[in-house]
Amino acid sequence: MAALHEHTAVHLVAELRAGDLDPTELTEHFLARIDALNDRVGAMATVTPDLARERAASLGAPEGVLWGLPTADKDLSNRAGVPTGYGSRAFTGFVPETSDDIVRVLDASGIVSLGKTAAPELGFPSYTETLVGPPARNPWDLTRGAGGSSGGAAAAVASGMLPVAPGSDGGGSIRIPAAACGLVGLKTTRGLLPAGGGVESLGGLVTHGPIARTTADAALLLEGMLPRDPGGAVPHPRTLRTAAGPAGSYLAATQHPEGPRLRIGVSTFSAWEGAYDIRLGDEARAALDLAADTLTDLGHQVVDVGHWEPDPAYAPAFRTLWMAGASAVPLDDPAALDLLEPLTRWLIGVGRQVPARQVVEAVTALAGFERTMVERVSAYDAVLLPGMAMTPRPIGWYDAEDPERNFAQQCEYTPYTSMINVAGLPALAAPVYWTSPTADAPGGLPMGVQLVGQPGGERTLLRLSAELEDVLRWGERRAPVW
Repeated sequence: MAALHEHTAVHLVAELRAGDLDPTELTEHFLARIDALNDRVGAMATVTPDLARERAASLGAPEGVLWGLPTADKDLSNRAGVPTGYGSRAFTGFVPETSDDIVRVLDASGIVSLGKTAAPELGFPSYTETLVGPPARNPWDLTRGAGGSSGGAAAAVASGMLPVAPGSDGGGSIRIPAAACGLVGLKTTRGLLPAGGGVESLGGLVTHGPIARTTADAALLLEGMLPRDPGGAVPHPRTLRTAAGPAGSYLAATQHPEGPRLRIGVSTFSAWEGAYDIRLGDEARAALDLAADTLTDLGHQVVDVGHWEPDPAYAPAFRTLWMAGASAVPLDDPAALDLLEPLTRWLIGVGRQVPARQVVEAVTALAGFERTMVERVSAYDAVLLPGMAMTPRPIGWYDAEDPERNFAQQCEYTPYTSMINVAGLPALAAPVYWTSPTADAPGGLPMGVQLVGQPGGERTLLRLSAELEDVLRWGERRAPVW
């Protein structure tokens, strides 16, 4: 019989609801996995075994689409009574009194939280290497990083410490670690989720979404992020664009992927072109070509979108908005600011000097880019983009002392993600390709691609990912630490 962590989340939830598996038994299994592996991988910032056991024992009758399923909160999300470190020495000892909306929604869906997954300082970097704890290591090669900012979440899922994990994505923070760790990661349409839908963030950049080994597991976790009334409808008090549809519709999109053949554009466009040295590596090109060829073989119409002209206003506007967002970090005491890493201190310091007029001009420029990007993508059922430009980066690759160089390195590694946040579109990272084995990576290194959809197009992306998975079988792969 396969060990519990070998099973998909869809299977585990079905077993729980049927009474063939007990939430306490499942919780103990994944706590043991964390105890055995976390010192090597660095995926969990905080583990709360007593609270998890208490929660599992008190669940009662099955209720909620994720009833009894263990997972963990990202260490940027507050859970009442559990320390939130934000990946920073400046917040050591902070214990929130109230839980964030996304935490309450997941609790209502029936999850058992085992603790907090590691995140970089305040979620700003695209890698998870902090001064407050060990780096989140890539389970496929422990000398390389898991990406960020949901790096701990991805490392935990890829190593079998968690069946699925929620993440948040302001510039690629779900898709980057998913692509690096061989997982499915979905950034949702701005406004899709009532909790964590991005409407409340500056520029509408940050949305929440699922990270999982399989497409169906990602869809299941997405269902759990949608609070529903007794009739199954989803309240959307802050939704800008789209309704979620009937209960189970996302999972159904992965289980019956047959349907009309779709028109899919393929592009290597990056909005950072001209601002930084953007080069598509051979491994990233191989992943993109494999995804395009597989979709063609599946009968879809796959077409080159041609050359999209970059907008020279994008790079300075995004930098302004990113720094303006950092300026609002609730730290003013010089001693606390001195505890920050150089990159974060730089972002906050520059951000607090940005004039209000410049922020308004940046928001206006990015709104124009959003309209252009939505129009471009809407000419297709979906657009296929690279995930990253390079293979997962080695631990210590980013310049820890020179913030400007560090920012450039992040743009060069992840040049295809932030523009989707600006556009508010849904995007799914699919782990289609692995590099050749090496001594450090005997299973090869994962290379993902992105499927970008029209507003509210999550079902289309999940369907396409499920079709790719049926052929490429990534859910059957296991990282060496497994």
